[in-house]
Amino acid sequence: MDFSGGAGGATLSEMYQSARRLLLSARDGVARVERLASAPASSSYSASAPLVGAPDPAGAEAVRREVAQIQGLCAQMDRLWRSIPAKGQRDLWKRKVEQLSEEVESLKETLDKHSLRQRKRILEAKERAELFERANGESSHVLQIFDDEAQAMQSARSSSRMLDEAFETGVAILHKYSDQRDRLKSAQRKALDVLNTVGLSNSVLKLIEKRHRVDKRIAYGGMIITVVLMVAFWRWTH
Repeated sequence: MDFSGGAGGATLSEMYQSARRLLLSARDGVARVERLASAPASSSYSASAPLVGAPDPAGAEAVRREVAQIQGLCAQMDRLWRSIPAKGQRDLWKRKVEQLSEEVESLKETLDKHSLRQRKRILEAKERAELFERANGESSHVLQIFDDEAQAMQSARSSSRMLDEAFETGVAILHKYSDQRDRLKSAQRKALDVLNTVGLSNSVLKLIEKRHRVDKRIAYGGMIITVVLMVAFWRWTH
């Protein structure tokens, strides 16, 4: 059973399949970025100061965008599976979404570790280039290349932070809507309870008033009968 929701009325199954395809693409992207980073780059300036593998900031940025899209789909699916009425299907989709979230989180950690390693490699290579420049003054061009690469990595990190902030904002909005729905349901139940209580109280008050009128009539009748008996006894004795 599919449940519609999210952008364009996509069903839960459709969003899950889209997320799986994006996950496979992101995995391939991470593997490609790591291969490029681990492959030694050719350089003619000196064997004593080897260059690290050429970074691929554009590829890493594309993978980060795919990871952010998967996390957004997971947030939407997390909202949808909770509305499934059948417990068996609800539990099944819960496990699927949680497993997908764990996989994409692991992929994001791998990408973050790769970015950290790449930054360290760039810094180490830059330090070696600076030492070599002091020795022969021929590495200014290489330093400029690494400056450009460092700027590209900084731009990629800034874009990643913006995507993470946008994702967190979306998740917070979805949670807020869910909390508001729960509060409205609770208020509705309380209102129904109050109405039921008010109806019962009115019935009890009417019953008490009726009993009070009967008691008054009994009391007044008893007093009249007592007075009549006392007058009759007094006349009889006198």
